[in-house]
Amino acid sequence: MLSTAEALATLLSAASPIPGTESIPTLDALNRVLSADVTSPLDVPPMNTSSMDGYAIRTEDLATDGKRRLPVSQRIPAGHAPEPLKPGTAARIFTGATVPPGADAIVMQEQTEATGNEVTILHSPAPGEWITAQGADIRSGSTILPAGTRLTPQALGLAASVGCAELNVRRRVKVAVFFTGDELTMPGEPLKLGAIYNSNRFTLRGLLEKLGCEVTDYGIVPDKLDATRATLREAAQAHDLILTCGGVSVGEEDHVKPAVEAEGRLSMWQIAMKPGKPLAFGAVRRAAQQADAAASASAETFFIGLPGNPVSSFATFLLFVRPFVLLLAGMQTVAPRALSLRADFTQKKADRRNEFLRARINPAGGLDLFPNQSSAVLTSTVWGDGLIDNPPNHAISAGETVRFIPFSELLN
Repeated sequence: MLSTAEALATLLSAASPIPGTESIPTLDALNRVLSADVTSPLDVPPMNTSSMDGYAIRTEDLATDGKRRLPVSQRIPAGHAPEPLKPGTAARIFTGATVPPGADAIVMQEQTEATGNEVTILHSPAPGEWITAQGADIRSGSTILPAGTRLTPQALGLAASVGCAELNVRRRVKVAVFFTGDELTMPGEPLKLGAIYNSNRFTLRGLLEKLGCEVTDYGIVPDKLDATRATLREAAQAHDLILTCGGVSVGEEDHVKPAVEAEGRLSMWQIAMKPGKPLAFGAVRRAAQQADAAASASAETFFIGLPGNPVSSFATFLLFVRPFVLLLAGMQTVAPRALSLRADFTQKKADRRNEFLRARINPAGGLDLFPNQSSAVLTSTVWGDGLIDNPPNHAISAGETVRFIPFSELLN
């Protein structure tokens, strides 16, 4: 079995950005990946602005004769063009408004006393005080969002702040997904003896859609070799990745592995990980290349087979499928950030595999462990807020520092 590091390296070395880009409205670009740098055509802010409600003044008017009472020569709301500030006067100004030419400081209204059309200045400001200078945030010509950025709500706001109505993005990753197991039943249908509800379909589709993938769901495929092969052939035609769940172990009813070997190739199978040992990776030939054993990578669709236990499929998706899909989507940095936190529990039994333990941060800043770490206990993934990455053959003692990967890093 490969180590988790070796398995991840195998997957990521095979992934590169898929071809195809498009220009879409910025309002519709959430979670898409930029295919080109976004460069600002202007300074932000495009003029000197006031950071406070108050009065714009010339500091030299206060410094020369100590005069503190100034007539108010104009009123400047945000969005209005000011007149040059007359020497010896003040301008009533509001947050975000353009500083009038000639003014070099803002005195906040709490440090003034207004009477009629005059204001008394109660504070001696330094030049530049409470003025946001033109270009203080962004300079014209600077790159504000590099290619490969996955667009968050704040990134969309940043693009809009420089006037970008459209953005150039990579096309969505097309993923075909199907599930194997004659025991699987969809919610809403009667649950026969020996059957279980197909929770993985809901979890994995949700994870793919959260990554911004274009998903084709082939549903539940019968536990038969010919049915599995037929679905693989169909799914390979118009997708970048085929993702399956179940059927990748070594039982007589596990048909995914031999089906992929018949329709393409497997370059990885089984990793030293708990939960999630039977993880398969390879590719399926597309129809025009079915008879060509030396088909190039461009004539193949990637394949990843996940184990059927719900926690195993969830964990392997987060740790392996997520970074693989993000690389296909054009991102450059895909590794989740981990935290070093204190274990507030003891786990005496070490496992020979790399364990990923469901845990959550407690009010004291340490980690509590879910009491049942079985790969069938989906409750742990909702109770927990991350995974402890525990090395092979390592027992955990209360008080020691462990590596914790929050779900907030793995679900974005």
